[in-house]
Amino acid sequence: MQNLYLSSFIFAFLTSLSVATTAAPSIKPEPPTPISTQMTKTEQSSKVNLNAADAETLRRDLFGIGASKAKAIIAYRESNGPFTAVDELLEVKGIGKALLEKNRDRLVIN
Repeated sequence: MQNLYLSSFIFAFLTSLSVATTAAPSIKPEPPTPISTQMTKTEQSSKVNLNAADAETLRRDLFGIGASKAKAIIAYRESNGPFTAVDELLEVKGIGKALLEKNRDRLVIN
C-alpha cells in the first residue's frame, strides 16, 4: 500500500513539474544592438581632421587606432608636414589599407 502512495506521489510531482516548466514563458535574450546603431548622430557625423587632431582625439574617434598608432600619426605629421590626402595615412607605420578603409568616412584634411 505504501508503494502505491509513494508511486502516486512521485508521479504527481513529476507531472506537475513537467506542466510547470512547459507552461512557463520562456525568456529570450534580446540580440545585441550593433555598435553603429548605438552611436548617436553627432558621433557618426563628427570628422577627424588629420592635420589638427591630437593623439587622444585620434585614439578616441577612429576605429582600430590605439595610443601607439595615434602617436605614430602625430610623429609622421611633425616630420613630413601636414597630410595632403587621406591616402597618405598609409605611409604611417602600422596603418594598412583595411584600417584606412574602416576610417575613411571619418577623416578629413583641412
